[in-house]
Amino acid sequence: MNGAADRIRFVLNIIFTLIFMSAGALAIMKIQLVDGSSYLESTKSTKTHEQVISAPRGEIVDGDGNYLVSNKSGYNAILDKVFFPSDNESANRIIAEVAGVLKEENTDWEDALPISFDTPFEFLPDRESDIAKMRKNIGVQTYATAEECIIAICRSCGIGDNYNSAEQRIIAGVRYTMQLRDFSISNLYTFAEDIPMSAVVRLKELSFELDGVDISEEAVRVNNVGDVVPHLIGTVGPISAEEYAELKESGYALNDSLGKGGIEKAMESTLRGQKGVRTIEMLDGEPVSDEVTSEAVPGNTLKLTIHSDFQRNLQTILENHIFWLQNQTSPKAKGTAANAGALVVLDAKTGALLGAATYPTYDLNDYIDDYAKVAGGENAPLTNRATSGLYRPGSTFKTVTATAALNEGIISPYDTVRCTGTYTYWEGWYPECTGWHGSLNVVSALRESCNIFFYDVGRITGIDLIDKYAALYGLGEEMGLEIGRDVKKGYVASPEILESLGLDWQAGNVIQAAIGQSDTYITPLQMAAQAQMIGSRGIRYRTYMVDSVYTYNMEELVYKTEPVIAAEITDKTGYTYDSVIEGMKEAAAFEPYTYPSLKDYYTDSYLLTALPEKAAIKTGTPQMTSKDDTGSAFIGFYPADDPEIAFSGFIEHGEYSKLMIKDIIETYYSPGKKVASIKNKAHTDE
Repeated sequence: MNGAADRIRFVLNIIFTLIFMSAGALAIMKIQLVDGSSYLESTKSTKTHEQVISAPRGEIVDGDGNYLVSNKSGYNAILDKVFFPSDNESANRIIAEVAGVLKEENTDWEDALPISFDTPFEFLPDRESDIAKMRKNIGVQTYATAEECIIAICRSCGIGDNYNSAEQRIIAGVRYTMQLRDFSISNLYTFAEDIPMSAVVRLKELSFELDGVDISEEAVRVNNVGDVVPHLIGTVGPISAEEYAELKESGYALNDSLGKGGIEKAMESTLRGQKGVRTIEMLDGEPVSDEVTSEAVPGNTLKLTIHSDFQRNLQTILENHIFWLQNQTSPKAKGTAANAGALVVLDAKTGALLGAATYPTYDLNDYIDDYAKVAGGENAPLTNRATSGLYRPGSTFKTVTATAALNEGIISPYDTVRCTGTYTYWEGWYPECTGWHGSLNVVSALRESCNIFFYDVGRITGIDLIDKYAALYGLGEEMGLEIGRDVKKGYVASPEILESLGLDWQAGNVIQAAIGQSDTYITPLQMAAQAQMIGSRGIRYRTYMVDSVYTYNMEELVYKTEPVIAAEITDKTGYTYDSVIEGMKEAAAFEPYTYPSLKDYYTDSYLLTALPEKAAIKTGTPQMTSKDDTGSAFIGFYPADDPEIAFSGFIEHGEYSKLMIKDIIETYYSPGKKVASIKNKAHTDE
């Protein structure tokens, strides 16, 4: 009985086992044959990446709509991480081949490695911060040599001995720059910009063996007119690590470019535009879809207040005068050491900057092509003397002292001071005048530029009031010009200023300050704003150089700059500005000197009395490095009774700057008439 039961149980176990095994086999078959594809798909990795599409940068036009800076369609050689090989051997081969093609086509490529291309390898000069950053980035000692840095990069990037030293340097430079620019799936790497069509064709022909190398059509920045206010325009360049650290939250990437100076930098947010987005879907590392999910929006276009023809004429007027001073033949010649200067012209009714000439100057295209040569030019051509040159204003400042004394009732138009050539208020110190003028009121004192009158008036007025009015005139103050930090403030003499310079304020300092000497250093831009305020009888406008902003291609006006009052001086007496302007009118008509060598180069009359209407000016001969080393300055406006333009000028170590004023006024009314270069004429005659 028990044996039979055992056999039944055994048979049942066998049956149940077979049933479970069959069910398991069916399940496995279903997984493999029926659901296999879906399980396989689930094991694959799907990722989505976004690449940035750069936006064309806004363009810059002059007051007539002529393009100063524009974009052209150019071709860039780029590396795309999606298709670029990940192994060092293949990556280095491709870099070497691309660089070889570009080299044969005489085309440069980006290389941020601060090491020479030739052996023995040396660090490049004036690149200390870049060298320190490189040592840190590649993980070498702070004292590592250039040779040791190259070896370290070659080791980390697998650049082998199958390349010679020149090829190793090329590959190492590109690999290092790729690291700096954060080369990744999200960031394309621009190998070279604006390459010639011959290079495009060759790289396209080699595309089957250059994985990840592509040609992109991009908007390339072009300086169409490199000689018009280059200091104010500025340049565009690659973003630095320091700039990226500040701007990454604003959407900048390490491979971006941005304005590096001038209006390009100051108006970066307006010119920049909005980037687009390209979305790439990757399946197991292979792209399966590629779509532009957000179009790039070009930046806005700037229209400046400066007109190219007028600006070029101003530049020529300035250069002509300096050339004439240097080449005088008269034994009585003065100012032959002149070597630099500036002219500024403002719209008298708005404060708009109409022109800003500086000498020496440069061409933006030369700056980009050979920065070292331009930067090393004689007399610092990169300095914008119009907005950043700090000079004593000399007797042009007497208009400030006159305004303060008249407006505060300290003097009237009829009060006089007697000039005997020497100021005798203090015993033992007798500062002198430029002549012996006799009894003068404020109008005749401005005409004659009498120091004695303004010594006495300045002493009575006091430094506090003089400084107050100087600040209202904008001297030592912010001007509002869009280029911001590229415009210097300067300062006006005061006890506080002298203390900051480690000097003691003496009672006599006030009389020197009253005539624009002492420790007053201001810019030609501020001097022009001072003239504009006098011509407007107490209203100073904020200076500006952006007339308006348009959408790309100037299709639609975004906004137009409106004049803004920066400061006001209310005429408390009713005769303050009448007196100052009358003195400046008489100064324009006053010709106390002759210029014996004028005929050498100037054949037309320089007399302001030959103009259709009266001009108003004030000149100055401020000391520069010593009593015998002076500059020549002027401020003014025209027409005197209803000014359209206000202007200023300064010649370093020069003389007779007043001789430029008539040409400035005449070219304003005839900007299309080109001012001839006497320098070119002299060279032609030779």
